[in-house]
Amino acid sequence: MTLTRDDHEALYRKHAPAAFRRAQRMLGSAADADEVVHEVFLRLFEGASTFLGASKLSTYLYSAVTHACLNRIRNDRTQRRLQGERAHTIPPHDPGTRPEWTVAAHDLLRRLPDPLAAVAVYYYLDELSQREIAELLGCSHVHVGKLLRRVRSLAEENRRASC
Repeated sequence: MTLTRDDHEALYRKHAPAAFRRAQRMLGSAADADEVVHEVFLRLFEGASTFLGASKLSTYLYSAVTHACLNRIRNDRTQRRLQGERAHTIPPHDPGTRPEWTVAAHDLLRRLPDPLAAVAVYYYLDELSQREIAELLGCSHVHVGKLLRRVRSLAEENRRASC
């Protein structure tokens, strides 16, 4: 089945606001969130995405936006390193979140491999249960628990290294 331009626009209008909120919460920047959402939808509409229709589109977009945001966070770190710069500014953040926590969280997410970073975001940012995360990732909740213990261990190492 081929989607028309009107179909694309309807899907974008329906799902883009939730995708944007997700990206903005992770990145702390409306401009960066907007870029991520456009990239994800562009890949979807051009057929370059991995969406096969096996799950709901909203589930696919949730995961795609999460991974695109994690990639952006990592790419920012790499770009600063290549330019020989250190970030001395505090990124925009949720009014309810302490700026030092946001900086520490972004630093940790940059260091974590994809599976651990995704689990950390789902658990700590999205406040999903281990069972909900297991459903998203297609694994057992016991495995999610093990991944969370690794995240906590690496976070503690990261905290000690920064002191």
